[in-house]
Amino acid sequence: MSTRFATGSLVLSLSLATALVAAPEERKYTVLMAGNRAGTQGCTTKRAETRCTFTYNDRGRGPSLETTFTVGSYAIPVRIVIAGHNYLKDRVDERFSIEKGTARWKSTVEAGERRVEAPALYLPFDAVPEADAVLVRALRAAKGGSLALLPAGEARLEGSSPLVVSAGGRTKTVTRFDVAGLGLEAQRVFLDEHGELFASGGSWFLTIREGWESAAPVLLASQEAADAEDSARRTRDLARRPKGALVFRGVGLFDADAAAIRPGTTVVVSGNRISDVGPDGIVAIPTGAEIVDGKGKTLLPGLFDMHVHVSSDVDGILDLASGITTVRDLGNDLPEVTSRRDRFESGAAIGPHLLTSVLVDGPGPFAGPTKFLVSTEDEGIAAVDACVKARCAGLKIYSSIKPELVPALVRAAHAKGIRASGHVPAFMTAEQAVRDGYDEIHHVNFLFLNFLFDKVPDTRTPARFKAVVESAASLDLSSPAVRDFTRLLKVRGVVADPTVATFEDLFLSRPGVVPDAWTGIADRLPPQVRRSFLAGGLPVGEGGEARVHASFDALLRMVRLLHDSGVRIVAGTDSFAGFSLPRELELYVKAGIPAAEVLQIATIGAARVAGLADDVGTVVAGKRADLVLVDGNPTERISDVRKVSLVVKNGLVFDPAALLKSIGIRH
Repeated sequence: MSTRFATGSLVLSLSLATALVAAPEERKYTVLMAGNRAGTQGCTTKRAETRCTFTYNDRGRGPSLETTFTVGSYAIPVRIVIAGHNYLKDRVDERFSIEKGTARWKSTVEAGERRVEAPALYLPFDAVPEADAVLVRALRAAKGGSLALLPAGEARLEGSSPLVVSAGGRTKTVTRFDVAGLGLEAQRVFLDEHGELFASGGSWFLTIREGWESAAPVLLASQEAADAEDSARRTRDLARRPKGALVFRGVGLFDADAAAIRPGTTVVVSGNRISDVGPDGIVAIPTGAEIVDGKGKTLLPGLFDMHVHVSSDVDGILDLASGITTVRDLGNDLPEVTSRRDRFESGAAIGPHLLTSVLVDGPGPFAGPTKFLVSTEDEGIAAVDACVKARCAGLKIYSSIKPELVPALVRAAHAKGIRASGHVPAFMTAEQAVRDGYDEIHHVNFLFLNFLFDKVPDTRTPARFKAVVESAASLDLSSPAVRDFTRLLKVRGVVADPTVATFEDLFLSRPGVVPDAWTGIADRLPPQVRRSFLAGGLPVGEGGEARVHASFDALLRMVRLLHDSGVRIVAGTDSFAGFSLPRELELYVKAGIPAAEVLQIATIGAARVAGLADDVGTVVAGKRADLVLVDGNPTERISDVRKVSLVVKNGLVFDPAALLKSIGIRH
């Protein structure tokens, strides 16, 4: 057989076939990032072949791809060719074909072949938005709305909902299709009346038909309502409030103030508060209490991830399953993230306590994904006022802000009791940002760039990564200049948010290989999610491996120097929710910080920076019941922090295994 499957009796429905024939030949799309125009997709269909060009700019990063889909029976592509470069500007050359019953695929990250005896759909690794429509059309034609995926997995069409949208005086009906099996939550794709792509994505990144951009809020509201229904169902199934007191008995309690374990301890939780803490046999256990045996386990205060960008309610599940009960979002769609914060707090959705920020950047070709583009002091003050109105905790200053605006932004934030932190804007140094009043610097690379200013004054582009790869290892961390700088950070009380796990992925990951840090996790994930770990990081030239590893080691030495110099560190990830924080902590230990002090950083240390130390961060009577029970002793083996057996957030009890199972992950 060629493009026909011997065992398949499926036929493309007459209505869909007619729609495909009647579809307009040329379709243009706008790519929006945080509501701002960032790129385009253009597609032309002629008979069974669709050609698409796709490009967008994300602060100097972003792909440029040309893709051809050739469709055969059952609306399934029998040939796909993709060329160009990916998000990090590495070469893309991806090809798929199916001939005589054998599917073959090859790209820069993977290759394989398989006999196919029933319909199966190949999902491109470097996919353009049009691939979402290709998938939905194939699922509509498939028996039962389900298809095997290549290289692995299965996709299911779970439902569809028509929606009327308007723009520029025009009105049309589009249909939202909900697809399961691609990731950790349903993917929602909008097709028009011809069965062609109308829109796909979310508030952070959305591809939508050109001329219909003003309809985006209606589409996003439809998605959010569907996501909220899924979240409400999971909350009903997975969040549990004990009928009486909850007692942990026989635990090794991590005393975050002392950075030490108190063995043989009993902790009593009543409602959403810790009511008693003391030695086993001394603390009274309330009648009818639910008792948790803590033998061989450690009870920790809830962990903090101080650098996230929450993209969905699923991130909340990943965080809680990893023992993270508080996160700090450092840049997002403000209405969406504050709504999610409130739902997490009320219990309408499962997730940690969520601290929010407003991200401000300057307009221009390298502007960050934010609606708060500031070029004057008055615009900066307006952004601070929006931050206050939304009950945000901080103002995050980004790379395209004009340096002369930094002091005014900091003053405006501090006048309203808000922290000012961020990247170091282009054409200024980290030292200048500190002297202008920064409370915190995000990402360890900016500390190195302080000493590379003569080479890289413009930090808006990926040069802020590449320069560190090339030069970090040669920076003498014992030099007077570096010591003076760390002393300045200490004296000014400036916090460092290194996010070294993100740089490990960016520097050391290679195409086609699951990074070492993720080998114990990737196989537990759904196949298409696992596949994403093959993407690799920054392109490395021939002979560059030794230099890259040496530079990453220099990042760890900088973290150790900060700690030893008395500079306060917070543990943030800016990466895959939940699972990334344990890796961040492991890297701090690898850098030479004792494990108990690393746990201190991720608990009471973070609580102090966030201004929450009176309520969380230590396991003390009267504080909020945010607790994590782990197997083993992470003060001796930091990796034991991965072995979460029970989580309490604001008095609600969660089973990590059940949380992960609900989104398709094995515990």
